[in-house]
Amino acid sequence: MRIGITCYPSHGGSGVVATELGKLMAERGHQVHFITYDMPFRLGRFYCNIHYHEVEANRYAVFRYPPYDLALASRMAQVAKVHRLDLIHVHYAVPHAICAYLAKQMVGESLKVVTTLHGTDITVLGEDPSLKDSICFGINQSDAVTAVSDSLIRQTQDLFCIHQPLKRIYNFIDPRVYKPLDISDIRRQYAEPTEKILLHISNFRAVKRVTDVMRVFEKVQREIPSRLILVGEGPEWSKAAQWAREKGLESRVTFMGKQDEVARLLSLADLLLLPSEKESFGLVALEAMACGVPTVGSNAGGLPEVVTDGETGYLSEIGDVEEMARNAVRLLSDEERYRQFTESGLKRARERFSAEKIADEYERVYQEVVEKSLNPR
Repeated sequence: MRIGITCYPSHGGSGVVATELGKLMAERGHQVHFITYDMPFRLGRFYCNIHYHEVEANRYAVFRYPPYDLALASRMAQVAKVHRLDLIHVHYAVPHAICAYLAKQMVGESLKVVTTLHGTDITVLGEDPSLKDSICFGINQSDAVTAVSDSLIRQTQDLFCIHQPLKRIYNFIDPRVYKPLDISDIRRQYAEPTEKILLHISNFRAVKRVTDVMRVFEKVQREIPSRLILVGEGPEWSKAAQWAREKGLESRVTFMGKQDEVARLLSLADLLLLPSEKESFGLVALEAMACGVPTVGSNAGGLPEVVTDGETGYLSEIGDVEEMARNAVRLLSDEERYRQFTESGLKRARERFSAEKIADEYERVYQEVVEKSLNPR
């Protein structure tokens, strides 16, 4: 098949999943064409069967804002015509599904549109009345729609008048990349052998509740010698830094900014903290599990579909930092319990969320929409 992929080419979970999925499809012999405003950050080298097409918005002086949406739709149509794409797989309903619909009108009905909902396009943008009709239209005009968790499907159906069936396809990890790594030499740079390392990775938005991360760590380090590593950047970064200064914990907290090699960072850690207010899936929790690191977090959104409470991690009610801290101490102070959680997490990651299994599911969706155009009723 000839597959177009459009996503946000950033460090966010949707861009990671879209890029890794494209790489998997290319390995299977499909021709994959990324159509974005920048090179996806996980495509930093040459891959067979992968092509990149940049989108440039026209900066004509009469436009107050460069019309990126129209530029993207036009670029999608151009690539689809020249490379005879069978389908475009877009990640996020707005603006990508709308742009793909416009491209389809330019090219013809033979071009199919698959839309994957990742969460923010529903849980945040869906609350904006000015975007609600656009999101609904983009979803309903797609030839197939997937969502990354059952929780997100329920939210989508509650918020919008959706006529399309929504198929749940979980996010995934590549076990060749996400696995326990022996990096004890690097770990010594961040903690003493007797100390534990707690880790948080996010875009530091308010819904990630980074202050709760700090509060949990502050309680844990009172009982267990530990350090905290924070990975990522965003609007709540300065609050976290200020909190660490005010509590006198600057020397025990490391801010690492944005990082690409997440698997190595996860292998540094003993525990992932994820007390989010909203998590449509919780990709970082899955990545941690695949690296042998349990999660202590919140019972939010799709996170319970990833982390099995009491087996691969602990989940508490949103904002219950006292219980989260107790759970963290319970895990970190009991070697046998910790070993059981690690082994259960590794098994669950391999069996339920392996890249090959999820790629099979997406490939079936692609085949179904393409076959419909070849065999119309």
